[in-house]
Amino acid sequence: MIKAGLKLLAVLIFSIFSFNWAVLAEEAPKLSGYQADLSQTSVSGLSSGAFMTAQFHVAYSDRLVGAGIIAGGPFYCVGSYETDPEQFFEQATSTCMNPLTESVGPDGKRLFKKAQELASANKIADLNNLKDDRVYLFSGSSDRVVTTVVVDKVEDFYQAAGLPSENIKYDKNINAGHAIIVEESRVSCSDTKSPFINDCDFMQSHRILGHIYGKLNPPVDSNRLSGKIIRFDQNEFIDGKKTSMSREAYVYVPEACKKESCKVHVAIHGCKQGATEIDDTYYTKTGYNEIADTNRIIVLYPQVEPSASIPYNPQGCWDFWGYSSADPDNPVFYTRESPQMRAIVAMLERLAEPRPQ
Repeated sequence: MIKAGLKLLAVLIFSIFSFNWAVLAEEAPKLSGYQADLSQTSVSGLSSGAFMTAQFHVAYSDRLVGAGIIAGGPFYCVGSYETDPEQFFEQATSTCMNPLTESVGPDGKRLFKKAQELASANKIADLNNLKDDRVYLFSGSSDRVVTTVVVDKVEDFYQAAGLPSENIKYDKNINAGHAIIVEESRVSCSDTKSPFINDCDFMQSHRILGHIYGKLNPPVDSNRLSGKIIRFDQNEFIDGKKTSMSREAYVYVPEACKKESCKVHVAIHGCKQGATEIDDTYYTKTGYNEIADTNRIIVLYPQVEPSASIPYNPQGCWDFWGYSSADPDNPVFYTRESPQMRAIVAMLERLAEPRPQ
C-alpha cells in the first residue's frame, strides 16, 4: 500500500514538472512581416520611455516623422554638463528629473549643439531630418518625478533644431501626476502611482497620433477592435547581454494591415510599466490600439523588464544613463549603436518585410 502510494506520488510530481517544463518551453512566435510603410513611422513614450523616445527620434530622425514625449527630458539629457559616464546615473536622477532650480536642470540648446557634434561624427542621423517633424510634449502640473522645467528643455531642443512653432504641441496646463493620460482609469488625474495611467478625461495617445499625422478617423470602441494583440519573440532582435529587454514583446495589427501597407507607431512604456510588472495594461488600456485600428497604423510595444544584478535596472526603465552599454566607459545609449534602439529598428524592419505566404 505504501509502495503504491509512493509510486502515485512520484507520477504526480513527474507530471507537474513535465507540465511546468512544457509551459516554460513554449516560446513566443516570431514577429511576422506585414509590408509596413516605414516612411511614416513615429514614436512616443512616458517617463524613461519618453527619454528613450527623445533619443530614438534624434538618433534615427532619418526613419521617423514625429514623436510624443510624455514627462521626459531632452536627447542626451545626462550629458548636459557631465561627460564622465560615472556621473550619468546621478545626472539622470537629479538634473533630468527634478532639479533644485532651472539653472541646474538640463540645457536644451547646449544639448542640441552636442547633437550636432554627434551627427558630424556619424553617431546619429543628420539633424536636418528633424525640421519637418511634428512633436507632442506633455508635463503634468502635479508631476514631481519629472518636473515641467525638464520638459521645457525638450521644447528648447526642438526649437534649436529648427522645428516651426506649429509643429510642436506642448500640453503643460493639466493638473496631472506622472502618467500617461486616458479618459477613464482607477488613478485620479493628479496622482502619481501605479500603473501610471491617469484619468484626466482625454486620450493622450489620440492627441499624439493626431498631432503627428494630422486629422484621423475617430477611434473604434475597445470591444470592437478588428485586429488583435500579438505576442512575439523579442529576444531574437536583442544584440547584447545588458539590455534588460524582455524575451517577449507585443504588437497590435489592425485587420486592414494584414492586406494593406500601414504606418507604424512605436509605443514605449515607462518604468514599472512593462508587461512583467503590469501585465497587459499598457498595451491594451492606453488607447493606442483603438485609434490605430481605424487609421491603418500598426502599434509596436517593445518591452523592458526589471533587473536586480547586471544590468542594474531594478525599476524596469529604458536606458537613458548607460546601463545597456557593453563598455561602461564608452556608453552608446544615445547613439545609433544603442542596443535597445537597434533592437527596435530590427523589429520595425521585420514589420516591413513581405507577409508570409
